Amino acid sequence: MSGKLNVLDIATNLIQKKSITPNDDGCQEYIKDELKDFNFDCVNLNLENVSNIWLRRGTKKPLVVFAGHTDVVPPGNLNEWKTDPFEAEVIDKTLFGRGASDMKSSLAAMLSATQKFITENPNHNGSIGFLLTSDEEGPARYGTKKVIEKFKKENMSIEFCIVGEPTSSKVFGDTIKNGRRGSLSGKLKIFGIQGHIAYPELAKNPIHIAGNFIEIINNYKWDEGNEYFPPTSFQISSIYSDKVASNMIPSWVKIEFNLRFSNELTQKNIEKKFEELLTNNEIQYEIDWNCSAEPFVTEQGKLTGVFQKVIKNNLNIETNLSTSGGTSDARFISKHADETIEFGPLNATAHKVNENIKVEELEKLESIYYGILRELLL
Repeated sequence: MSGKLNVLDIATNLIQKKSITPNDDGCQEYIKDELKDFNFDCVNLNLENVSNIWLRRGTKKPLVVFAGHTDVVPPGNLNEWKTDPFEAEVIDKTLFGRGASDMKSSLAAMLSATQKFITENPNHNGSIGFLLTSDEEGPARYGTKKVIEKFKKENMSIEFCIVGEPTSSKVFGDTIKNGRRGSLSGKLKIFGIQGHIAYPELAKNPIHIAGNFIEIINNYKWDEGNEYFPPTSFQISSIYSDKVASNMIPSWVKIEFNLRFSNELTQKNIEKKFEELLTNNEIQYEIDWNCSAEPFVTEQGKLTGVFQKVIKNNLNIETNLSTSGGTSDARFISKHADETIEFGPLNATAHKVNENIKVEELEKLESIYYGILRELLL
């Protein structure tokens, strides 16, 4: 019967669905069914091979949206798991399974908290929404990004959004994400002159040129950061050259890199300065850029304050605001919602073999989401 399952039951049922990105495997339909007795209107917004669903109860402001993804990453080597990753087994009061951390436990807690809140407060203020996609762990082209574009065209406002990513660091509840750094990747090809290693004066080694440039760019200070963001960082992920014999100097070398940048900079700022440094050092090059995320931040306000209050009441700890870590769908939602916060379980086992969450922390997560609804809608 809808609404009668506890949070562990719901998490178990979700984990047992083999929703490897971009496959939803019935997760969204299951969540829809669990909410059918609670007067939620439903719109399926499927695009390409991606499942998206929008569920809303009420028409008044403020609109509080729970956002998340039903897809998970592949389990990897099954022999390294102590359980079947899609069986959702509880061992020593800990729930194991793919998505236990990222982020089916959050979805279960959101769902269970919502059912409890509506049951106790059927005439609550405002509205509650669920925005779910199966395209977060993949390219993220046809999921939340497209749904938010639709909301903008329809002038549908979102006052508060809670994204259930695993944000806790050392202990459950210690961190909420009120922003994320931007992510700008580049593929740089530096040209030289091919030749015989015994006659370097007749060639021009692009690897040596690259080495000098790496030192320059690695020591370049992009910014100082600010109260919400650390300084911009530059990291190389790969270096490879033209395939030549061991006694040859190659004609080119490629460097793949990434900059995680603060809101002190823009994509155009970085690209312009980077290419300026290449030109000033008389380097022949080609470069391709790809910005997968712009930086965003929700400044301290009502939603951050409510989270800190509810976490303090439930866990008796002070929670920190952070913009560290990778990207999430909050990068799309934050461009439209007034305030966007990410909060969820410990991230220590996300995407790992034997991904898990303690049952006690799953139940506390439900209590925190429930407390957030009470603070915002009563």
